[in-house]
Amino acid sequence: MKIEIPEKKKLVYQMRIPIRWGDMDAMSHVNNTTYFRYLETCRIDWMYSIGCVPDPQGEGPVIVNAFCNFYKQLEYPGEVLIKMYVSDPGRTTFESWGTMEIISEPDVIYAAGGATTIWVDFPNRKAKTMPDWMREIVI
Repeated sequence: MKIEIPEKKKLVYQMRIPIRWGDMDAMSHVNNTTYFRYLETCRIDWMYSIGCVPDPQGEGPVIVNAFCNFYKQLEYPGEVLIKMYVSDPGRTTFESWGTMEIISEPDVIYAAGGATTIWVDFPNRKAKTMPDWMREIVI
């Protein structure tokens, strides 16, 4: 099943990640699980950059699903540019999206993925209304 990234989305963050030799698998391309790590790294860096540091005794974001569409193989050596987008804020959730391209091939999408994020009260393990400051960022 292929999930499409929506046309209407907001670019919130970009970062570069070098492809490491150890990211590759026996087929000499980046292992599929590593794409999820790249998306996770970008999402976490973005959250820290906006002051959204999860507090296990308080509240914060949790990923409730994730996906990735693979279009071209990433290979070592190289550097990946990940662009992080957000869309569709709800009362407790928002969607995050990421595209991956190689620095040496601008605007050629090698993979794209996303995740649904829910705001959670960690001690009570329950969804909670997203705070206004976060809603302003993801709207």
